[in-house]
Amino acid sequence: MFCSSCGKQTADTSAFCGSCGRPIVGYSVGGSTSAATPAYAGAAASAGGVAVAAPSQAGTVAYAGFWLRFVAAIIDRLVLGIPLGILFFMSIASMIPQFSHLSQENPQDPQGAMAVFASILPRVFFLMVVDVLGGWLYWGLMESSSWQATLGKKALGLYVTDLSGSRPTFGRTSGRYFAGRGISHVPLGNLYYLIDCIVAGFSERKQAVHDTIAGCLVLRNN
Repeated sequence: MFCSSCGKQTADTSAFCGSCGRPIVGYSVGGSTSAATPAYAGAAASAGGVAVAAPSQAGTVAYAGFWLRFVAAIIDRLVLGIPLGILFFMSIASMIPQFSHLSQENPQDPQGAMAVFASILPRVFFLMVVDVLGGWLYWGLMESSSWQATLGKKALGLYVTDLSGSRPTFGRTSGRYFAGRGISHVPLGNLYYLIDCIVAGFSERKQAVHDTIAGCLVLRNN
């Protein structure tokens, strides 16, 4: 089959052109519509029996826009943020007796204050590691699962594919996470991630920078 946009040959089972990335006429992301309709079948027979894929009116590709993805990200952040917040509260609450003891004995003692501060740092670091790893496993595993979506995306009818319209691998969704949300955990990473996400509102296929790096698309159900 040949791409109607750039003319390059592409696989019969591919929903997108491997050269320009545009959807192949007659295919939906969910599957091929290459079976000819009766009218096209008749034309194919008269043309020597070569079947031609009939254009599908219902099989158009619908890219997920910036605001849908933004709302889905808020839902996902709540899904992860609530248990992480509980864990943070429990870590800090366990140190309240230390703070109370320090204030009663000698609140002006700098060594005591430094000791409490030093005991806080490992806990903060632990929570940061849990946040990064938890986010990676959440986005990576769920977007490579049969759902192809996190809970937030699933709620809004969104799903992630590779450029051929297939279910992405865990390696690909992991790369997608670390090229976007993962970088936001390093200094100035939030600024990069903000710009990264804004790009999705202007690109032709609604791809953020991390989508382009990982070779992914975020689509919505028609």
